[in-house]
Amino acid sequence: MLADAARGSKPAMLCQVTWKTEPGLRGLSCSGFRAVETAQPDNERGVAVEFAGEAERDMLLRALEARFAAERFCNTAAAFETVKAYILEWAANKSG
Repeated sequence: MLADAARGSKPAMLCQVTWKTEPGLRGLSCSGFRAVETAQPDNERGVAVEFAGEAERDMLLRALEARFAAERFCNTAAAFETVKAYILEWAANKSG
């Protein structure tokens, strides 16, 4: 991540990952995942993540769409925390 940039490799992209939480007949669903480069992350409206490049960013976005396509939630807090935990676990696993 940032250590890679210090070693002289390509600098990491810091992106804000956001998504839509929408109502449905079986509960709330999460979709429309996006990752936009940012200099000022806002962890109350999404999750800030560093990516090695566009390919890694796109891989996470595809994984999020697949993982949460069928999952339904009873409230927006549960939806947000579940998606956030998934993203943070993904980031921890890629760096460790």
